[in-house]
Amino acid sequence: MKTLLRSLPLLLLLASSGRAENATNASPTALIVMTYNIRWASPNPPDAWPQRRPIMRELIRDLAPDVMGTQEGLYPQIKELAHDLPEYDWIGLGREGGSRGEFMAVFYRRARVEPLAYDHFWLSDTPEVINSATWGNTYRRMVTWVKFRDRSTGAEFYLFNTHFDHQVQAAREKSAELLRQRVAALETKIPVLLIGDFNAAAPTNAVFKILTDGGFFRDAWLAAPERDGEGVGTSNQFKAAVPGGPRIDWILVRGGVEVERAAISTFSRNGQFPSDHFPVFAKLRLVPAH
Repeated sequence: MKTLLRSLPLLLLLASSGRAENATNASPTALIVMTYNIRWASPNPPDAWPQRRPIMRELIRDLAPDVMGTQEGLYPQIKELAHDLPEYDWIGLGREGGSRGEFMAVFYRRARVEPLAYDHFWLSDTPEVINSATWGNTYRRMVTWVKFRDRSTGAEFYLFNTHFDHQVQAAREKSAELLRQRVAALETKIPVLLIGDFNAAAPTNAVFKILTDGGFFRDAWLAAPERDGEGVGTSNQFKAAVPGGPRIDWILVRGGVEVERAAISTFSRNGQFPSDHFPVFAKLRLVPAH
């Protein structure tokens, strides 16, 4: 039987409030956070959604994230994924408004966290205008954010989930500037997590520098004392991992967050990959604000 993860130490990463906890003796307060571009639901082989769906279900259930931000999912696809993951609820909105266009859906394990507030904004000069784009990008880009309370500890945190443009670097940089402004405007002491597909290589792209300059955000991957998948590019084009590829899917953290582990899963089943991206996930510990 093919194993999901490639090294024994990473099994500890699966320990959160879920089923791996007893096996690893991990603290129940650890929070597993994941970002995953799930690729829109194309009906065309060889990577059609009906073939990918059961493999994606297997991957997500085995990794057992407490919160997960997805990118590119279409409304029927998100509903099917929710059906496959009955222990999760989700929050999202199509980037063209309503159920139209791709979602930045946030899935959360309802037994572990509860949403306190949520909203959406667009990556443009008019962020409150649905379906807006003003920076030269053809595709609309947006953010879904949720404020959560951790049922295990009572700690609160924000999760911002996004997908930056894949063609226009200037649009990516302006998106990063807007996100930084929005997070700064919260004036909060509670942790903020920013996750997504940034279509920019960390840590060299200017987008990364805008978000992390002055320690505003920290990259969970670089902060993690233990990592699995070092050097693996996160966009795989439905092919096996190639060492040295760009890491364009990130988990960034701000405030009282300790990063214990981070990993990139390269799981496939009989040569079929669940998406053209690999999921990135991290084991975090939220530190209460004083």
